[in-house]
Amino acid sequence: MLSHYLMPMMGRSLRATSLRRYAAAVPQPQLSEKAIASDNLENARPFSEMPGPSKYELIRGFMPGGEYSKQPFMEAIGNMQKKYGDIFHFPAIFGKPEMVIDLNPADYPIIFRNEGIWPERRGVEAFAYHRNVHRADFFQGINGLISTAGEDWAKIRTAVNPIMMQPKNARLYLNTILEINDEFLERIRDTRDPDTLEVPGDFHDDMNRLTLEGVVGVALNTRLGMIHKNRDSAECKLLLKSIRNFFDYSEDLEIKPSFFKIVKTPKFYKLMDTLDTLTDLCNTYIDQALRQIESDKDGKLTSKVGKEKSVLEKLLRIDRRIAVVMALDMMMAGVDTTSSTLAGILLSIAKNPDKQAKLFEELKRILPNKDSQLSIENMQNLPYLRACIKEGMRYHPITAGTMRRLPTDVVLSGYHIPAGVDVSVSSNLLLRNEHFVKEPNKYMPERWLRNDAEGKKYQLENPFLYLPFGFGPRLCVGKRIAELELEVTLARLVRNFVIEFNYSTENAFILKIINIPAIPLKFKFEERKE
Repeated sequence: MLSHYLMPMMGRSLRATSLRRYAAAVPQPQLSEKAIASDNLENARPFSEMPGPSKYELIRGFMPGGEYSKQPFMEAIGNMQKKYGDIFHFPAIFGKPEMVIDLNPADYPIIFRNEGIWPERRGVEAFAYHRNVHRADFFQGINGLISTAGEDWAKIRTAVNPIMMQPKNARLYLNTILEINDEFLERIRDTRDPDTLEVPGDFHDDMNRLTLEGVVGVALNTRLGMIHKNRDSAECKLLLKSIRNFFDYSEDLEIKPSFFKIVKTPKFYKLMDTLDTLTDLCNTYIDQALRQIESDKDGKLTSKVGKEKSVLEKLLRIDRRIAVVMALDMMMAGVDTTSSTLAGILLSIAKNPDKQAKLFEELKRILPNKDSQLSIENMQNLPYLRACIKEGMRYHPITAGTMRRLPTDVVLSGYHIPAGVDVSVSSNLLLRNEHFVKEPNKYMPERWLRNDAEGKKYQLENPFLYLPFGFGPRLCVGKRIAELELEVTLARLVRNFVIEFNYSTENAFILKIINIPAIPLKFKFEERKE
């Protein structure tokens, strides 16, 4: 339950300084003076001359029978690039502001150099409406990182960064993630076909349950029993269904042309109902965790089972309302994002048995037996594991990129872009483009190893092409936890099984705000003999 307690307000300079220190502490592409130099504004072409579809062309194109009606949105953007060039303009439509689609990576350093101390990007507007208007009584002005900007965003981000963005703090949740992974491996062994050793086609559901259980374990130090114990309970099924509906309805309202800001559509009301269900369900678990924390003030329960204090408990010391909303956001936003990323990595590993064998040899050195345990210490030296994850995220990116609403005028690709215009940094759409990535359709983890002789020729020349978690102060706040989940799960799976996928991976993902699997994930998991 939300309380009325608020953290003492921090000064503007303290917040800005804290965020700058945080950004500097996270390894990121460097912004050289040469890279950030933009053309003189006076010599730039006017914004009005930028090519792009008209309002009519945009509406007609996505209507039934239109040019883009049957295409995934990202495919439509690719076709527009062929028509209009590497940078083009979307007009304001149905209450949504105008936007620039930028597919020229030479512009990206300029964008990030000019993002300001509190980088702003367009939020998920229907989601923001739910918190600002529809359920304002519940959120009371603390709306989380997804739907806030400016000083309000900086206040929350400054509070959560020390807890969630420090690698050493994230690794403290290793025991929690390992315990959940044990159940996941057991689930695979229980459900795979005894003859083919393939799991059922709805294996993505099991991956969702794995990541949701992990998020709840980290956020609340609570187990929902999603994998085994309570997997068939009505409450667990409703929670998973609501998370899926959130992405489906959001796609229709936020990605595709929609006029919900002018007239509230049936899909809009369905999304509000879905968000109500998610808010109420998640808050039930949060209330239970709060009562547990209150009854265990000495921390004896946590220390007894060898678990780290939850994110909720740590944030309670700073601000109770921020703690509750962050726990809620982790449960809502940390499931499909991580499970879809894991699916892309597993497809890559399964289709490249030579890379999987190389990863197995690395893992066997620190895990001599299948039941050998990962630890904070032995996970320090797994460069190929992390390279496999990075390459999987390049090969199957989870989003199109990121977005910025710049506070100052800039010049991008020779055009004068006024302050306040949304600019889509569509970098992930270029990760399979041979103009920017050498042999882009080749899964090559070695391209991420600094001292690998074979991988050097495959390395990306422009570091701003690969931004799977975003960039700068707005780097995804769940990055460290997601990386831990991916590393542990991939390590445990490859150490225990030879993984195959004996089907086509063409059109494996479809965009629903994020890319989610669009094919049955009938992985074959064969027990390793060693």
